Formats: sequence, C-alpha cells, structure tokens
Amino acid sequence: MRITRALSASLLMLGLAVAPAAADSSPTPTDSASADSDAPTLAGTSFRTATEIEQGQTATASGSAGDYLYWSFPADAGQRPTVEATVKLPATHAAQTWQIDVYDGLRRRQSCQYGAQTRTAAADSSSVELACTLRTVRAWSETWANDPLPGTYYVRLTVVGLTTADLGLPVGTEVRVDSKDIGGSAAVDGSLAEPLVPGIAVKSQAEEGGSEDSSAVLSAIEPEDGWSSGWWSDRWVWTAIGGALAALAGVGGYALTRGSGRPSRVPPGA
Repeated sequence: MRITRALSASLLMLGLAVAPAAADSSPTPTDSASADSDAPTLAGTSFRTATEIEQGQTATASGSAGDYLYWSFPADAGQRPTVEATVKLPATHAAQTWQIDVYDGLRRRQSCQYGAQTRTAAADSSSVELACTLRTVRAWSETWANDPLPGTYYVRLTVVGLTTADLGLPVGTEVRVDSKDIGGSAAVDGSLAEPLVPGIAVKSQAEEGGSEDSSAVLSAIEPEDGWSSGWWSDRWVWTAIGGALAALAGVGGYALTRGSGRPSRVPPGA
C-alpha cells in the first residue's frame, strides 16, 4: 500500500512538472506580426515618391520586372544600417540579375561595407536575396567627403540584367532595414546644423519667419528617440573613467615613492 501511494504521488508530481513545460512549448503569437501590420505595402517609383519605412519594419510591395522601386528610412549618427531585400520571382523566368542601391539625403550613392548588393537568380528560381551594410553614419564630415551623414536614406531596388521576354513579369518584394549601434568608437567632433531630411531647409526658414506651416516638409520619418545632438556619446563616459583611473594611479604612485618619512639614520638636527 505504501509503495502504491508513493508511486501515485510521484506520478502526480511528474504530471504537474510536465504540464507547465508543455504549456510553455506551445506556440504563442509574437509581436512581430502586429509590429509589421502597419508596414507599407507599396513602393515609390522615384526619390520624391519613395515610401517611408521605419527601421525594424518589413515593407512589402508588388511590381513588375523592370520597374524602379524606392523606399526611404531614417538613420542617425552612430548607427550602421543594414538593408535586406527579397525578390519573389514568378514560376517561369530566365536568369535575372537584381541590384539594391542606397543613397543618402543628398542622393549620393553610398558604398556597401559588405553584403550581396547584386545577385543573379538562376532560371526558374523562386526568389533572390540581397543585402547591403553601410558604413557607420557620422555626425559630421568634410564637404568633399562621401561619408554617410544623419538624415533620410533611400533604397532603390531594380533588375539590371533581364531578357526581353521577362520584361513586365510580376514580382513581389520585401525590404527590411536594421541598424547596429556602434556608439562612441565611431564618434567625431562636430555635428550637422540639421539632419539631411527632405524639406528641412524650408522648415527652418518657416520657423525663422514665425510661420508654423509644416506642409512644405516632405519627410515625416525620424528615429524613435529623435535626432541626436551630435556632441554626446559614450566616449565621454570612457574619457571620464580614464581620467579617474589616471588620478588614482598618480596618487598611488606618489604614496609608494614617498616612503615613510625621514630615514632613521639621519640625526634630528640635520
């Protein structure tokens, strides 16, 4: 009887332990679908009509082979954006070469640090994936340099190698932008007066004239925490820590070399 009771209690405890594990292993809805529910489903056809997307969103669009598809997103100082694009091809097609290009707020084409910026899809392949990781966005740069600066960035997706028979075939696209925060290691002294955002000059003139008309602002996207001022970075924290350590090292070195006072062998009257 005691053995039966012990076995029953063991089985009951095992059941209670397995039930939460089974409940935890069951699939639960994630926030990714709800987060992308507001993502754009159309793409622009030029810089001026580029569809605005936020970082972390997966934008989708339908188009035709041969079209130029444009999106825009904000990037702030200290960020290293990575643009990823997937092109879903029709069931039957010849070999196609697709390319993704990224331009800054001055519409200067930015080079990719790494990533498959151009790829060729074999005949009858279902999709092709592209990626471009930009250089770290700088808070300030020389006028002659081509460094990426804070502001709006444009993504252009198009096919660069296409047979005449495939021209106009329907395609589906997915574009996503994510950034890695590099921090103070990429910080520079100085900052821009304004981020390179379309319409920012017109907005500044309107504010100086006392007008609150914002209809001239062409871009409404910006980082979640707003544009950084450009002067603050975690480099200041490490500088302060380094200064404190240097001061402690100086005090410690002085205490070690100072000794205990007058040597015992020196007469008091000397």
